[in-house]
Amino acid sequence: MTFLANLEPLKLAANSGSDPRILDGRAVAAALRDEVKLGVDILREERGVIPKLVVVLVGDDPASQIYVRHKVRGCEVVGIESERRILPHDISQDTLHQVLRDLSADPSVNGILLQLPLPDHLNDIIAVEQISSFKDVDGFHYKNLGRLMSWASVLEPCTPRGVMTLMKARGIEVRGARAVVVGRSMVVGRPMAQMLVRDDATVTVCHRHTRDLAEHVGQAEILIVATGVPELVKGDWIRPGAVVFDVGISRVDGRLVGDVEFDAALERVQAITPVPGGVGPMTVATLLENTLRATLKAHKLKIEYGALIEAGDFE
Repeated sequence: MTFLANLEPLKLAANSGSDPRILDGRAVAAALRDEVKLGVDILREERGVIPKLVVVLVGDDPASQIYVRHKVRGCEVVGIESERRILPHDISQDTLHQVLRDLSADPSVNGILLQLPLPDHLNDIIAVEQISSFKDVDGFHYKNLGRLMSWASVLEPCTPRGVMTLMKARGIEVRGARAVVVGRSMVVGRPMAQMLVRDDATVTVCHRHTRDLAEHVGQAEILIVATGVPELVKGDWIRPGAVVFDVGISRVDGRLVGDVEFDAALERVQAITPVPGGVGPMTVATLLENTLRATLKAHKLKIEYGALIEAGDFE
Protein backbone atom coordinates (compact mmCIF):
# COMPACT_ATOMS: atom_id res chain seq x y z
CA MET A 1 0.00 0.00 0.00
CA THR A 2 1.22 3.49 -0.76
CA PHE A 3 1.08 4.94 2.75
CA LEU A 4 1.55 8.65 3.45
CA ALA A 5 1.73 9.56 -0.22
CA ASN A 6 0.68 13.17 0.37
CA LEU A 7 3.39 14.58 2.60
CA GLU A 8 2.57 18.28 2.64
CA PRO A 9 -0.24 18.07 5.25
CA LEU A 10 2.02 15.87 7.36
CA LYS A 11 4.85 18.38 7.25
CA LEU A 12 2.40 20.94 8.56
CA ALA A 13 1.16 18.49 11.18
CA ALA A 14 4.70 17.75 12.28
CA ASN A 15 5.26 21.47 12.79
CA SER A 16 1.91 22.17 14.40
CA GLY A 17 3.22 22.40 17.97
CA SER A 18 4.20 25.62 19.67
CA ASP A 19 7.91 24.96 19.06
CA PRO A 20 8.91 24.05 15.48
CA ARG A 21 11.91 22.14 16.83
CA ILE A 22 9.63 19.52 18.39
CA LEU A 23 8.99 16.50 16.17
CA ASP A 24 5.42 15.65 17.16
CA GLY A 25 5.08 11.91 16.62
CA ARG A 26 1.45 11.99 17.70
CA ALA A 27 0.41 14.15 14.74
CA VAL A 28 2.17 11.98 12.16
CA ALA A 29 0.95 8.78 13.84
CA ALA A 30 -2.62 10.10 13.59
CA ALA A 31 -2.14 10.69 9.86
CA LEU A 32 -0.74 7.18 9.42
CA ARG A 33 -3.68 5.71 11.34
CA ASP A 34 -6.05 7.58 9.03
CA GLU A 35 -4.38 5.98 6.00
CA VAL A 36 -4.53 2.54 7.60
CA LYS A 37 -8.21 3.03 8.43
CA LEU A 38 -8.86 3.97 4.81
CA GLY A 39 -7.14 0.78 3.67
CA VAL A 40 -9.07 -1.33 6.18
CA ASP A 41 -12.35 0.26 5.02
CA ILE A 42 -11.56 -0.43 1.35
CA LEU A 43 -10.64 -4.04 2.10
CA ARG A 44 -13.81 -4.60 4.11
CA GLU A 45 -16.16 -2.93 1.62
CA GLU A 46 -14.72 -4.45 -1.55
CA ARG A 47 -13.69 -7.93 -0.36
CA GLY A 48 -15.48 -8.43 2.94
CA VAL A 49 -12.11 -8.92 4.67
CA ILE A 50 -11.38 -7.53 8.13
CA PRO A 51 -7.73 -7.71 9.27
CA LYS A 52 -7.21 -9.56 12.55
CA LEU A 53 -4.33 -9.14 15.00
CA VAL A 54 -3.70 -11.52 17.90
CA VAL A 55 -1.53 -10.22 20.74
CA VAL A 56 -0.01 -12.98 22.87
CA LEU A 57 0.88 -11.98 26.43
CA VAL A 58 2.68 -14.36 28.79
CA GLY A 59 2.13 -13.60 32.46
CA ASP A 60 0.80 -10.45 34.10
CA ASP A 61 3.64 -7.92 33.91
CA PRO A 62 1.98 -4.51 34.48
CA ALA A 63 4.09 -2.65 31.89
CA SER A 64 3.36 -5.29 29.25
CA GLN A 65 -0.35 -5.09 30.02
CA ILE A 66 -0.27 -1.33 29.41
CA TYR A 67 1.52 -1.78 26.08
CA VAL A 68 -1.00 -4.42 25.02
CA ARG A 69 -3.92 -2.13 25.87
CA HIS A 70 -2.43 0.63 23.70
CA LYS A 71 -2.13 -1.76 20.77
CA VAL A 72 -5.66 -3.11 21.16
CA ARG A 73 -7.01 0.43 21.41
CA GLY A 74 -5.17 1.34 18.21
CA CYS A 75 -6.80 -1.59 16.43
CA GLU A 76 -10.23 -0.40 17.51
CA VAL A 77 -9.58 3.08 16.09
CA VAL A 78 -8.75 1.82 12.58
CA GLY A 79 -11.22 -1.08 12.41
CA ILE A 80 -8.78 -3.97 12.83
CA GLU A 81 -10.16 -6.91 14.79
CA SER A 82 -7.97 -7.77 17.76
CA GLU A 83 -7.71 -10.59 20.26
CA ARG A 84 -5.69 -10.82 23.45
CA ARG A 85 -4.36 -14.31 24.18
CA ILE A 86 -3.24 -14.34 27.83
CA LEU A 87 -0.99 -17.26 28.78
CA PRO A 88 0.18 -18.30 32.26
CA HIS A 89 3.53 -17.02 33.53
CA ASP A 90 4.84 -20.57 34.01
CA ILE A 91 3.94 -21.82 30.51
CA SER A 92 6.54 -24.15 29.01
CA GLN A 93 8.57 -23.26 25.94
CA ASP A 94 7.00 -26.14 24.00
CA THR A 95 3.45 -25.13 24.89
CA LEU A 96 4.11 -21.52 23.91
CA HIS A 97 5.54 -22.72 20.60
CA GLN A 98 2.41 -24.74 19.90
CA VAL A 99 0.16 -21.74 20.58
CA LEU A 100 2.17 -19.62 18.14
CA ARG A 101 2.22 -22.34 15.48
CA ASP A 102 -1.54 -22.83 15.78
CA LEU A 103 -2.14 -19.10 15.34
CA SER A 104 0.20 -19.07 12.34
CA ALA A 105 -1.84 -21.86 10.74
CA ASP A 106 -5.18 -20.12 11.38
CA PRO A 107 -6.29 -18.40 8.13
CA SER A 108 -8.51 -15.98 10.07
CA VAL A 109 -5.44 -14.49 11.80
CA ASN A 110 -3.42 -12.00 9.77
CA GLY A 111 -0.99 -10.66 12.34
CA ILE A 112 0.61 -12.15 15.46
CA LEU A 113 2.46 -10.14 18.09
CA LEU A 114 4.28 -11.83 20.96
CA GLN A 115 4.59 -9.20 23.68
CA LEU A 116 8.17 -8.98 24.92
CA PRO A 117 9.97 -9.41 27.23
CA LEU A 118 9.03 -12.97 28.13
CA PRO A 119 9.55 -14.48 31.59
CA ASP A 120 13.16 -15.46 32.24
CA HIS A 121 12.64 -19.20 31.68
CA LEU A 122 11.51 -18.65 28.07
CA ASN A 123 13.69 -18.01 25.01
CA ASP A 124 12.13 -15.13 23.08
CA ILE A 125 14.23 -15.58 19.91
CA ILE A 126 13.19 -19.21 19.46
CA ALA A 127 9.59 -18.34 20.33
CA VAL A 128 9.38 -15.62 17.67
CA GLU A 129 10.66 -18.11 15.09
CA GLN A 130 7.46 -20.14 15.59
CA ILE A 131 5.41 -17.28 14.12
CA SER A 132 4.88 -17.29 10.37
CA SER A 133 7.17 -14.63 8.90
CA PHE A 134 4.17 -13.39 6.90
CA LYS A 135 2.22 -12.76 10.14
CA ASP A 136 5.17 -11.40 12.14
CA VAL A 137 3.90 -7.84 12.44
CA ASP A 138 6.69 -6.94 14.88
CA GLY A 139 9.23 -7.72 12.14
CA PHE A 140 11.46 -9.76 14.48
CA HIS A 141 11.42 -13.13 12.68
CA TYR A 142 14.87 -14.02 11.36
CA LYS A 143 13.47 -14.32 7.83
CA ASN A 144 12.13 -10.78 7.93
CA LEU A 145 15.36 -9.44 9.43
CA GLY A 146 17.33 -11.32 6.77
CA ARG A 147 15.15 -9.98 3.98
CA LEU A 148 15.63 -6.49 5.40
CA MET A 149 19.39 -7.01 5.00
CA SER A 150 18.77 -7.64 1.28
CA TRP A 151 16.53 -4.54 1.13
CA ALA A 152 13.52 -6.61 0.13
CA SER A 153 10.02 -5.33 0.87
CA VAL A 154 9.12 -7.04 4.17
CA LEU A 155 7.36 -6.55 7.47
CA GLU A 156 9.89 -4.28 9.16
CA PRO A 157 10.40 -3.78 12.91
CA CYS A 158 7.87 -1.18 14.01
CA THR A 159 10.02 1.34 15.85
CA PRO A 160 12.70 1.80 13.15
CA ARG A 161 10.06 1.90 10.42
CA GLY A 162 8.13 4.45 12.46
CA VAL A 163 11.24 6.62 12.76
CA MET A 164 11.76 6.45 8.99
CA THR A 165 8.12 7.40 8.40
CA LEU A 166 8.50 10.37 10.74
CA MET A 167 11.61 11.48 8.85
CA LYS A 168 9.72 11.26 5.57
CA ALA A 169 6.76 13.18 6.95
CA ARG A 170 9.00 15.96 8.24
CA GLY A 171 10.90 16.12 4.94
CA ILE A 172 14.25 15.16 6.47
CA GLU A 173 16.81 14.30 3.79
CA VAL A 174 18.46 10.96 4.56
CA ARG A 175 20.49 10.47 1.39
CA GLY A 176 24.11 11.43 2.01
CA ALA A 177 23.48 12.37 5.64
CA ARG A 178 25.87 11.35 8.40
CA ALA A 179 23.72 9.24 10.73
CA VAL A 180 24.69 7.84 14.12
CA VAL A 181 22.68 5.10 15.85
CA VAL A 182 23.41 4.68 19.56
CA GLY A 183 22.31 1.17 20.53
CA ARG A 184 22.54 -2.11 18.64
CA SER A 185 19.53 -4.13 19.77
CA MET A 186 17.69 -6.39 17.36
CA VAL A 187 14.51 -4.44 18.13
CA VAL A 188 15.78 -0.98 17.17
CA GLY A 189 19.49 -0.37 16.65
CA ARG A 190 20.50 -2.95 14.07
CA PRO A 191 17.40 -2.72 11.84
CA MET A 192 17.50 1.09 12.17
CA ALA A 193 21.03 1.11 10.79
CA GLN A 194 20.02 -1.13 7.88
CA MET A 195 17.11 1.13 6.93
CA LEU A 196 19.33 4.21 7.00
CA VAL A 197 21.96 2.50 4.84
CA ARG A 198 19.22 1.39 2.44
CA ASP A 199 18.16 5.04 2.12
CA ASP A 200 21.76 6.09 1.36
CA ALA A 201 22.87 7.55 4.69
CA THR A 202 26.43 7.03 5.94
CA VAL A 203 25.88 5.20 9.22
CA THR A 204 27.87 4.69 12.42
CA VAL A 205 26.54 2.31 15.09
CA CYS A 206 27.65 2.95 18.68
CA HIS A 207 27.27 0.63 21.68
CA ARG A 208 28.51 0.08 25.23
CA HIS A 209 32.07 -0.61 24.08
CA THR A 210 32.31 2.43 21.81
CA ARG A 211 35.20 4.70 22.71
CA ASP A 212 34.58 8.46 22.74
CA LEU A 213 30.81 8.24 22.39
CA ALA A 214 30.49 12.01 22.65
CA GLU A 215 32.79 12.46 19.65
CA HIS A 216 30.68 10.13 17.49
CA VAL A 217 27.45 11.79 18.61
CA GLY A 218 28.90 15.18 17.76
CA GLN A 219 29.38 14.15 14.13
CA ALA A 220 25.75 13.12 13.59
CA GLU A 221 23.47 15.08 11.30
CA ILE A 222 20.80 12.48 12.11
CA LEU A 223 21.02 10.94 15.59
CA ILE A 224 18.94 7.99 16.82
CA VAL A 225 19.41 6.96 20.45
CA ALA A 226 17.94 3.66 21.69
CA THR A 227 19.74 2.41 24.79
CA GLY A 228 17.27 2.55 27.67
CA VAL A 229 19.80 4.56 29.69
CA PRO A 230 18.15 7.75 30.96
CA GLU A 231 19.73 10.92 29.55
CA LEU A 232 22.84 9.07 28.40
CA VAL A 233 23.44 11.55 25.58
CA LYS A 234 24.19 15.02 26.90
CA GLY A 235 22.86 18.07 25.14
CA ASP A 236 26.26 19.64 24.57
CA TRP A 237 27.48 16.53 22.73
CA ILE A 238 25.02 17.15 19.91
CA ARG A 239 26.05 18.81 16.68
CA PRO A 240 24.27 22.15 16.14
CA GLY A 241 21.45 21.70 13.63
CA ALA A 242 21.20 17.92 14.08
CA VAL A 243 17.91 16.02 13.94
CA VAL A 244 17.47 13.76 16.98
CA PHE A 245 15.17 10.77 17.49
CA ASP A 246 15.02 9.70 21.13
CA VAL A 247 13.66 6.14 21.31
CA GLY A 248 14.24 5.51 25.03
CA ILE A 249 11.75 6.06 27.81
CA SER A 250 12.44 5.74 31.54
CA ARG A 251 10.88 7.02 34.73
CA VAL A 252 13.27 9.09 36.85
CA ASP A 253 12.13 10.87 40.02
CA GLY A 254 8.51 10.54 38.97
CA ARG A 255 8.92 11.94 35.45
CA LEU A 256 9.36 10.30 32.06
CA VAL A 257 12.66 10.97 30.33
CA GLY A 258 14.38 9.69 27.22
CA ASP A 259 17.93 8.66 26.43
CA VAL A 260 18.83 12.26 25.49
CA GLU A 261 19.18 15.23 27.83
CA PHE A 262 16.20 16.95 26.24
CA ASP A 263 16.27 20.53 27.55
CA ALA A 264 19.97 21.02 26.80
CA ALA A 265 19.65 19.32 23.41
CA LEU A 266 16.73 21.54 22.43
CA GLU A 267 19.05 24.55 22.41
CA ARG A 268 21.22 22.99 19.68
CA VAL A 269 19.04 20.85 17.41
CA GLN A 270 17.11 21.52 14.24
CA ALA A 271 14.48 19.10 15.52
CA ILE A 272 14.05 16.49 18.26
CA THR A 273 11.37 14.00 19.31
CA PRO A 274 9.94 14.54 22.80
CA VAL A 275 9.49 11.80 25.39
CA PRO A 276 6.69 10.92 25.58
CA GLY A 277 4.86 11.82 22.35
CA GLY A 278 7.63 11.30 19.82
CA VAL A 279 8.68 7.85 18.66
CA GLY A 280 6.24 5.87 20.83
CA PRO A 281 3.05 6.80 18.94
CA MET A 282 4.79 6.01 15.65
CA THR A 283 5.62 2.50 16.87
CA VAL A 284 1.97 1.66 17.58
CA ALA A 285 0.75 3.22 14.32
CA THR A 286 3.33 1.21 12.38
CA LEU A 287 2.12 -1.99 14.02
CA LEU A 288 -1.33 -1.25 12.58
CA GLU A 289 0.24 -0.53 9.18
CA ASN A 290 2.10 -3.86 9.29
CA THR A 291 -1.11 -5.70 10.19
CA LEU A 292 -2.86 -4.26 7.15
CA ARG A 293 0.14 -5.07 4.94
CA ALA A 294 0.16 -8.66 6.21
CA THR A 295 -3.55 -8.95 5.44
CA LEU A 296 -3.07 -7.62 1.92
CA LYS A 297 -0.24 -10.09 1.37
CA ALA A 298 -2.39 -12.99 2.55
CA HIS A 299 -5.02 -12.07 -0.04
CA LYS A 300 -2.49 -11.22 -2.77
CA LEU A 301 -3.73 -7.64 -2.92
CA LYS A 302 -2.28 -4.16 -2.97
CA ILE A 303 -3.85 -0.74 -2.44
CA GLU A 304 -2.67 2.05 -4.71
CA TYR A 305 -4.33 5.46 -4.80
CA GLY A 306 -7.42 4.17 -3.04
CA ALA A 307 -7.95 1.12 -5.28
CA LEU A 308 -7.39 -2.59 -4.73
CA ILE A 309 -5.20 -4.34 -7.28
CA GLU A 310 -4.01 -7.92 -7.59
CA ALA A 311 -0.46 -8.14 -6.26
CA GLY A 312 1.52 -9.09 -3.18
CA ASP A 313 2.67 -6.16 -1.03
CA PHE A 314 6.01 -7.74 -0.16
CA GLU A 315 8.01 -10.74 -1.29
